[in-house]
Amino acid sequence: MLARSTTITGDPAAVGPAIDYIREEVMPAVTRTDGCLGFSLVVERDTGRCIGTSSWTTQDAMTHSDDLFAPHRAYAGRLLGGPAFVEEWEVAVMHRDHASRHGAHCRITWAKCADIDALVDAFKSRVVPTIDTVGGFCSTSMFVDRARARTCTTVTFDSRRSLRATDQRARENRELLEQVVDVVFEEVAELELVLAHLRIPELV
Repeated sequence: MLARSTTITGDPAAVGPAIDYIREEVMPAVTRTDGCLGFSLVVERDTGRCIGTSSWTTQDAMTHSDDLFAPHRAYAGRLLGGPAFVEEWEVAVMHRDHASRHGAHCRITWAKCADIDALVDAFKSRVVPTIDTVGGFCSTSMFVDRARARTCTTVTFDSRRSLRATDQRARENRELLEQVVDVVFEEVAELELVLAHLRIPELV
């Protein structure tokens, strides 16, 4: 299972129009493409950052779709006033408690780790059980880029309030991973989930 994420950071005032364009034009085009499972969009309204992610059954399907969606990326970049940064990932973990709701928010953590498998194993065995029973928890995923030794972990909650209530637990979980794996956390961000149709099956 694979994913492609496209990040554009631009004018905060353009986030609303960008959401409309992605909802009305990009998501339908992506999701009707052969090999595509689904699509999601998270935004950080105060910085103008938008991250659209598509999920794919195979590398060939994802690769063959790239040229098709280049014009959409270019238009979204012009709309937001920023360049598009594309990353491709292997989906290593996906666990859901329930489907997200309107108002859902995500904590997304980017990290570097020389031993990706060790980090994935530690996340599954030590972190997932600590968040699985937290109030407001929707789902969690870990994407990995083995070539660049990078990971992107997302934890989604029903609301910004329920996300914020887990700030301390999230810090403790990062500290726990640092104790058992040689990992460097590059960024932790809180983003609003505005389109939630990634449709990746359970992978734990």
